[in-house]
Amino acid sequence: MNTAHAAWYTLPLFILCLLVLISILLSTLKTGISPMPSSGKARREILQQLFDRLPDSKQTMVDLGSGWGHLVIPLARRFPQHEVIGYELSWFPWLANLTVKYLLRLDNLTLYRRDFLRSDLATASVMVCYLVPQSMHALEQKLKADELEVPLLLSHYFALPSFKSQTVVYLDDWYRTPVYVYERLTT
Repeated sequence: MNTAHAAWYTLPLFILCLLVLISILLSTLKTGISPMPSSGKARREILQQLFDRLPDSKQTMVDLGSGWGHLVIPLARRFPQHEVIGYELSWFPWLANLTVKYLLRLDNLTLYRRDFLRSDLATASVMVCYLVPQSMHALEQKLKADELEVPLLLSHYFALPSFKSQTVVYLDDWYRTPVYVYERLTT
């Protein structure tokens, strides 16, 4: 293969990588954090906490900031009887999740590329999140302003500022990462 052909193949790849980086950079500037995956231990703990607490009736589960899909995809797979909704601002991770959703035929999964703070969360019976402290504060303000009652909220690593969780599970990892479990959260 000559140099001209090699350049022909690498230029589209370079442009794609550049677009991905720009997408992530813009969403990072907007939200204060890049899309961060939950660790395997955190994901397993959250799934177990949900399995232990969810009633048999259909629930609406919302992932507030679904990132690369490390939690929203397993939620939809593990709980096919429930509706699962994911919110993500970053274009490329959202597109990657959308692709996986269709490849795995996850009909119970809906993915939105928008800010959950500007969305109606009134139908959510379960919320899961891995958000930075300023986003947790903003979530708390939204819950109060909208007078939302959330039967179950699980937060990986960061707590809501003024609500007390019923349970805190510390993962067996280097940081003893907390998973906060809020039940019957009323504002």
